[in-house]
Amino acid sequence: MPDATEFTVRESGERLDVFLSRVAGKTRSQIARYNDDGNVLVNGERGKCGRILKAGDIVSFTAEERAVNALPEELPLDILYEDDDIAVLNKRQGMSVHPGAGNASGTLVNALLWRFGSLSEAGGQSRPGIVHRLDKDTSGVLVVAKNDRAHLALSAQWSSRQVRKIYLALLEGNLRDDEGKVCTCIGRSTRDRKKMAVLPQGKEAITLYRVCERFAANCLAEFDIRTGRTHQIRVHAQYLGHPVVGDKTYGYAKQKFALNGQLLHAYKITFLHPATGEEKTFCAPLPDYFENVLKKLRNQKEKEVPCDSKPQS
Repeated sequence: MPDATEFTVRESGERLDVFLSRVAGKTRSQIARYNDDGNVLVNGERGKCGRILKAGDIVSFTAEERAVNALPEELPLDILYEDDDIAVLNKRQGMSVHPGAGNASGTLVNALLWRFGSLSEAGGQSRPGIVHRLDKDTSGVLVVAKNDRAHLALSAQWSSRQVRKIYLALLEGNLRDDEGKVCTCIGRSTRDRKKMAVLPQGKEAITLYRVCERFAANCLAEFDIRTGRTHQIRVHAQYLGHPVVGDKTYGYAKQKFALNGQLLHAYKITFLHPATGEEKTFCAPLPDYFENVLKKLRNQKEKEVPCDSKPQS
């Protein structure tokens, strides 16, 4: 087991995870995993990542993570862009981003290891190259880091909310307003630990929305998330009373379309290239199953309002 590295806190007021991320050159998600494994100590005792440090505190950590058997697998990837530092992908619905309990194969990480071989390690052994995630049944654009320098630069942009992410979702019913803003706090549900919920003790979650197209019993909406909470759009759509179509976790148990998951797609992402500083924007087209549902709804709308109909005088 590697020896622990120790740091002495010189000024009070900084969070434990922020302090270690700064002095040890690790991401906050890495620090959280080290802490969960008991590899972070403050004055010889374990503490929460949000603990506020005091001058003179001794912080130690051991950079060792649980071994993960993520093996390369030849799986299809839709690569939108790549260079020496990053790759931008269009993740398909149904693919988990990284291995988890009982899910060691068939993930994006397995496919990335086969395609690229070497990726950043800043996200941990089970998450090589993974800077951010999408839910298993959410499709769309996703950025991968090929080296640690790129990973840390991108993670800093995510932490400072510099990255802009635009999603498209088909919702149940019609939103009352054409556009709006949802500001709540989201945390782990007290009723079901596998779900998230709007809770006063949660973390701040900000979502901007705009209706793109309206149908009789649905609407297509664009979501601009300013924070990156787990299941944020799905929870906020439920909070608005118009859950995402196909979402059996936060929406209707009985769905009217034959779908394998929610109609939620990460459509566009804008960030600064970690090496050049150039602003980059990438878009992932809607998948066929999403477009097919929209086509059906548009056909229904055309039948409901004949093209030759005229207003009554």
